[in-house]
Amino acid sequence: MCGIIGVVAHTPVNQLLYDGLLALQHRGQDAAGIATMSGSMFHMHKGKGMVRDVFRTRHMRELEGNVGIGHVRYPTAGSASSVLESQPFYVNSPYGVLLGHNGNLTNSEALRQELFRLDLRHVNTNSDSEVLLNILAHELQVAARARGSLDTEAIFAAVAGVHRRCRGAYAVVVIIAGYGLLAFRDPYGIRPLIIGRSESLGGSEYLIASESVALDILGFEVQRDVEPGEAVLVDFLGRMESRQCAEHPTLNPCIFEFVYLARPDSMIDGTSVYETRVRMGEQLAEQIRRLPEANDIDVVIPIPDSSRPSALELAKRLNLPYREGFVKNRYIGRTFIMPGQAIRRKSVRQKLNPVGVEFRGKVVLLVDDSIVRGTTSREIVQMAREAGARKVYFASAAPPVRYANVYGIDMPTREELIASGRNDAEICREIGADLLIYQDLEALKTAVRKANPRLSQFEASCFDGSYITGDITADYLTSLACGRDGRRGGETEEDTRDERLLATG
Repeated sequence: MCGIIGVVAHTPVNQLLYDGLLALQHRGQDAAGIATMSGSMFHMHKGKGMVRDVFRTRHMRELEGNVGIGHVRYPTAGSASSVLESQPFYVNSPYGVLLGHNGNLTNSEALRQELFRLDLRHVNTNSDSEVLLNILAHELQVAARARGSLDTEAIFAAVAGVHRRCRGAYAVVVIIAGYGLLAFRDPYGIRPLIIGRSESLGGSEYLIASESVALDILGFEVQRDVEPGEAVLVDFLGRMESRQCAEHPTLNPCIFEFVYLARPDSMIDGTSVYETRVRMGEQLAEQIRRLPEANDIDVVIPIPDSSRPSALELAKRLNLPYREGFVKNRYIGRTFIMPGQAIRRKSVRQKLNPVGVEFRGKVVLLVDDSIVRGTTSREIVQMAREAGARKVYFASAAPPVRYANVYGIDMPTREELIASGRNDAEICREIGADLLIYQDLEALKTAVRKANPRLSQFEASCFDGSYITGDITADYLTSLACGRDGRRGGETEEDTRDERLLATG
C-alpha cells in the first residue's frame, strides 16, 4: 500500500506536494519522494523514512516547478526496504518520464523478462513499479511511432497498451516531459484515485491523489474519481482531457480500504469511509444482538484507532455504554521487532495501556477493525484480563482474514494468518477470549453499499480467496510467501500495522 499525489498548478507545487504527502502519510512510512519539473528539467528528492524526516529546507528549494508528483511507500509483497526502491521512478528514453505507483503487479516477473528480451529495456531494482514505468515508456514509444509523434492520442494509446500487458492493481501518477501530468487506474479499479480542481488567477489547477483528504487540506474541490481503466491527462496550462483506455472496465474497489487502510475523513469512489465504518458497527450489532451472551456485556471498548466509528455505533445500537479503555502512546519511536514472544509482548504494551477502571469486574466487548495474525489481539485480551475484566469478548468489524493479499497490501502468508485452517471457536481459544464475533462478509459488503449503493462489487480476496484478475496461481502465492519470509524475518503484520498508526497518530 502506498500514497500518490500529482499536481499541475500556476505557482510552485513543492509545498503542495509536501503537505499532500503528510495527509497521505498513513498509507506508507517506509520512504517518501517528490519530483517536480521546471522548464525541461526534472528535480527529485527521495529517501527512507517519513515525510517530515526525508525533506529539509534545502531539498524543498531545489524542487522547482509548477508540476510535480509525490509518493509515500509501504513495502508490499516481498519488496525490500531500500532507498533504491523509493519512488518516484525515472526513465529518460525515449522520453523523460517520472512515475509514482500504488498497488502491485501480479505478472511483474513475466513483464520483466519481456522487457529484457523483447523491449530491450533494463530494470535496475526488484520493484514492480519500475517494471510498470518501463512498460509505459515502451508503449509510449510504440504509440508515437505509429502516429508519427507523441501526442495526446498516442499517450492514451500507450495507456491502453499498459492495460493489455499488465495484471494486478495499479493507480498511477506520471509526469511526461513536454506534455504534462498523466494519471490512470487499472481496469478493475482496485486501488483508489481521485481528481480535484482549484481556480487561481492563472486558471484551473488540478490535483490527483489516492484519497480525498489530500484535496481537502490543500483547498481543492473534489471533481470525481478516476474511473477503472481511465486515463486523465492535464497539460502544463491546466487543461484536462480523459479517455477510457480499457476494453471491459469494472469497478471493484478493495474493501479493506474501507475497513482499515483509508483515513476515515476520506471519500473513496464516492463513498465516505467514515460512514462505511459506522455501517459496519450497525451490521455487527445486529449479529451480536442474536447471541445469548449479548445480555452479559457491560461495556464496549474500541482498540484504537480505526475501530472507533464501528464500536461507537455498535454500542449505540445495543444500548450499551461506550468507553475508551486503551490509551495509545503517540510518541514512542519505531520498535524494531525481533523474534520471540517476550519482545512482541513488550512492543504492544509500549503502545497501548489499559484504563483499569473501565475493565475492573466487567464483561467487556473489545472491538477491532480486523484480526490478521492474532499476536496483537492475544496480547490485548490478556491486558484486559490483567486490568480486572471478568470476561473478555472480542468482535472484529471485518470477516476472518484467511488468504494472502496480492494487490498491494502487505499481509502475512496464509500459513501465518490466525484464521487460516481454524474455525471461530479455535481462533477464540488462540487469542484467549471468552467469545469471538466476526463480521459476516456479506454484511460487510452491505455496510459499504449502504454508504454508496453504486458499489456492487468488491475486491475482497483476503476474506474469500477470490482473486479478481484471474491470474493468481498456487505457484505465485508460494513465491510471494518465500519473498515475504526473506524480507520480514520475525516482524509481524500487526506489529508493523501498529507502528504505521503510531507514526501518524
